[in-house]
Formats: sequence, C-alpha cells, structure tokens
Amino acid sequence: MSEPTDLLVDLPSDREIALTRVFDAPRDVVFAAHTQPEHLRRWWGRGNPLDVEIDFRVGGRYRFVEHAKDGNEYAFRGEFREIVVPERIVQTFEFEGMPGQVAEETLLFVERDGRAVVTGTTRLDSTEERDGMLSSGMAQGAAESYAALERYLRTLV
Repeated sequence: MSEPTDLLVDLPSDREIALTRVFDAPRDVVFAAHTQPEHLRRWWGRGNPLDVEIDFRVGGRYRFVEHAKDGNEYAFRGEFREIVVPERIVQTFEFEGMPGQVAEETLLFVERDGRAVVTGTTRLDSTEERDGMLSSGMAQGAAESYAALERYLRTLV
C-alpha cells in the first residue's frame, strides 16, 4: 500500500466545512469501517480507546466516547438521517462538551481506481459556529483519526 493522502480542507459556503481524504482501500471496506463498531473502535477518536454505541439505521443513534491520552474523555453523539450503502451517510453531530451545537454531516464515499475517496461536509447554523469548529482543532483531529484509519485499513486489505 502507498502512503496515505493528506486531508484536504475546503469551505464550500459560509456555514460549511468539507474534509476530503483518499484511502488506499476499496470503498466497501472504508464504508464498513465508518459504520461497524468493531472497526470504529480501532480508528475513530485518533485511534485512542473508544466506547462505541451505534444503531446504524435511519432514525438510529450513535454515541462515541474517546479516552484521550491526556486522561480526558470526549463524547460525541448524533442521529442517522439518511443511509445509502455504500455511498452516503447523513447524520447529526454534537460534541457533548458544547451541548446544543448540533451540526449536520454528509459523508460521501466514492470509488476511484480501487481507492476510496471520502468527503465529509459539516453544515453548521452560522459562520461563527463554522469558524469556531475550525478553530477548535476539528481538522487536525479528523486528520489524526483518518491517519489511524489508514493504518487500520492496512490490516484489512
């Protein structure tokens, strides 16, 4: 496998953040890694230990608790609004440390030359919330999680 491709960050509108990453694995495998607890535990949350509760169906909910190396716990939750296997997931996303700031995320999974291209677009209620999310380290955390996913995918394909 080749080295991972860097995370691309784009601001498609004044309320959106788009993160795109190419993975050296088939789309079906990358989709499964985003939706099945046995896979999520291995990479989400930057690869730190993770508690995963997930009911992967439209109307189902998820909650992840990352146990960070600094001893802190970071919890995230949301609800699945749309699922098109293995192409698209629309879900809400809320960091429990900032209750009430609920974003909508759309994850698109595209197969290109045997590699998966994942684009996650987060839509917030305002430009201020978008900018706050960016300044919180969201892109760095996503880059670290996706690097952990790339390492994990090497064990699967």
